[in-house]
Amino acid sequence: MSDDGRDEIGGQPDTEDDASLDSIGLAAGDAFADFDDDDDPEALLAQFAAEADAPGAETDDQPSRPESAGRPVVAVVGRPNVGKSSLVNRILGGRAAVVEDVPGVTRDRVSYDAEWAGREFELVDTGGWDPKVTGMAASVAAQAERAMHEADVVVLVVDATVGATDTEDAVVKVLRRAGVPVLLVANKCDDARTELDAAALWSLGLGEPLPVSALHGRGSGDFLDALIAVMPTNGRGAATPDGPRRVALLGKPNVGKSSLLNRLAGTERVVVDSVAGTTVDPVDELVTLGGKQWVFIDTAGIRRRAKEASGHEYYATLRTRGALARSEVAVVLIDASEPVTEQDVRLVSMVVESGRALVIALNKWDLVDDERRRYLEREYDREFGQVPWARRINLSAATGRHVDRLVPALEQALNSWGRRVSTGRLNTFLRELRDEHPHPIRGGKQPRIMFATQAAVRPPTFVLFTTGFLEAGYRRFIERRIREEFAFTGTPIVINLRIREKRKRR
Repeated sequence: MSDDGRDEIGGQPDTEDDASLDSIGLAAGDAFADFDDDDDPEALLAQFAAEADAPGAETDDQPSRPESAGRPVVAVVGRPNVGKSSLVNRILGGRAAVVEDVPGVTRDRVSYDAEWAGREFELVDTGGWDPKVTGMAASVAAQAERAMHEADVVVLVVDATVGATDTEDAVVKVLRRAGVPVLLVANKCDDARTELDAAALWSLGLGEPLPVSALHGRGSGDFLDALIAVMPTNGRGAATPDGPRRVALLGKPNVGKSSLLNRLAGTERVVVDSVAGTTVDPVDELVTLGGKQWVFIDTAGIRRRAKEASGHEYYATLRTRGALARSEVAVVLIDASEPVTEQDVRLVSMVVESGRALVIALNKWDLVDDERRRYLEREYDREFGQVPWARRINLSAATGRHVDRLVPALEQALNSWGRRVSTGRLNTFLRELRDEHPHPIRGGKQPRIMFATQAAVRPPTFVLFTTGFLEAGYRRFIERRIREEFAFTGTPIVINLRIREKRKRR
């Protein structure tokens, strides 16, 4: 409990009257839009108090549902550039996976929620599998092989225009060891002639090849019906309760987002390589930290504006923005060993504009010496002076140093993001603030705040009903004092003005 009686976590009102004023304030918004000198704000409040039902104020507690049986997991595998991601997009009915006419675009195991004929399942897109590769390609192949062993059903995609190769023969041996049902899909069967060529794939010994054109949709319905037929009722997918907080990991390429996700997950969940731009598709991972479940979303590194990007970089940028839109809080990772760049600042601004809670993590702290720390403090104050309210953490994903500080920072930011201030306490505070620090007189007039209410949470949004326009500097002053008074740390605040319009006298 804080000194003023407010619950620091939930932000609940301290009295029943304050809870009533919350709903009254929201209902009174339209009435205050055109109030004039003859209107009494207290009288308007009393009028709406008589009409409002006055439910309790919102908190940031999330409803949960009972856990259900695990969903079946379907892994789509094959050698590079046979159309696995195109088939995934066809199953999902949209451009969810990044597709480009070059091999090796998909690198991580990327999970999607899919449904066909009333059956829900987890669809896993994988990178190209090839046993004779080294370097990052070998890591991609290892991720694909792991997906084969963890799936309930494996869909092996083969390019029907090329036919079976030595790579397909090798992957069949791996699939037999995995001991799971396998569907053989002959992709790129765009016409009847190519469907006849697909018959040669019987030689793989996996049963009848299913001719499909992922690009045009030919044969996709028959394939999905066959998939449902071999799919178990309950699968290996985790039974996930409703309501894990969603965290987006943002940053430039090669800043350490995937390394941090692997550190948090305790396993090599995503491919990590020194080559910038390793991650292309957003990767969701359910992680248990601090006794709670979180969904961390590893995103592609954004190196330039979307309009300046091309190819799969452009679509990866759009998907990163989509990942931010479906998250609640963003962790912006910055390479502490290098100077802060314009792109770092732009990413922070993007989070603020999206209205999401924010945590800034200075990664690679193990590479920072004393001299770099002095310069870094100056750079941070200069470049991120517009977000002094954001929690900052110095950590090292590679060594695990201070990674345990991430969860408390996330919880504080999310609690602030969902906090509601009761209308009664807000107006009492602003009245005292107005009396102590009135707005400067401009042109012989001094605008005043007549009434205020918090219209929304996530992010906290306040509406000020005033007698005139408030200057930007005064609005920033009000925002800073609201943050100090009600502990809004780690979340942007929106302040809207509703200026009184004087009615013409009859």
